[in-house]
Amino acid sequence: RRCAALTGRGVLSRGMAARGAYRCIECSREAAELYRDYSRGVLRISICKSCQKPVDKYIEYDPVIILINAVLCKAQAYRHILFNTKINIHGKLCIFCLLCEAYLRWLQLQDSSQNTDPDDLIRYAKEWDFYRMFGIASLEQTSFLVGIFITFWWMRPEMLKTKADFILLLKALLLSSYGKLLLIPAVIWEHDYTPLCLAFIKVFVLISNSQAIRVTLNLNRMLPWLAIFFGLILENGVVCLFQKMGWDV
Repeated sequence: RRCAALTGRGVLSRGMAARGAYRCIECSREAAELYRDYSRGVLRISICKSCQKPVDKYIEYDPVIILINAVLCKAQAYRHILFNTKINIHGKLCIFCLLCEAYLRWLQLQDSSQNTDPDDLIRYAKEWDFYRMFGIASLEQTSFLVGIFITFWWMRPEMLKTKADFILLLKALLLSSYGKLLLIPAVIWEHDYTPLCLAFIKVFVLISNSQAIRVTLNLNRMLPWLAIFFGLILENGVVCLFQKMGWDV
């Protein structure tokens, strides 16, 4: 085992061990520790008592390899990220994804407008359009998440009985929406297949959301997709409401 890769995680691991936050990435059972630190930097990855496999093999992997496995939607990579690491970028990632989506909508709105008047009033109106698109994207994302949580409160209320369960699922959903960052390259490298690329990005984000729900709540594949379906219904309901108000979304 590569000791150097493990040594840098010592402080973080001890802090998380005190909270009992570890999970085996193979069977999702709780674990007391990820590795054992012997004298003089001799480290050994812990073995899960349930499945007899390493609790978390990813602690010695390069972050790029972990990212690739996450893109491939491997459950082990998701468990490593959600349970065995301390990542607090979900809020910033959500804001940045919403900015990407708002920019895409704003750009499409400008493309549909033939007004090229450089007047200051027109520039302010265009700036307001961007803020409006950001607000609409935020409301749609919120309605999607609310639809998912309502589904679980209705069908499996015991899964979200504590504030920690709610926060963990919310964090998983926000982190698994990282695929929206691909919206910007799709717009920059615009070509005839851009609508198809945007559809693929949407599907990829939904698949990532489903895997995040499945890993977080330890479910089969059916219930996460059912929750996502209700989330999409509520999101599309918000879209229809804006369209009836005469807003271009």
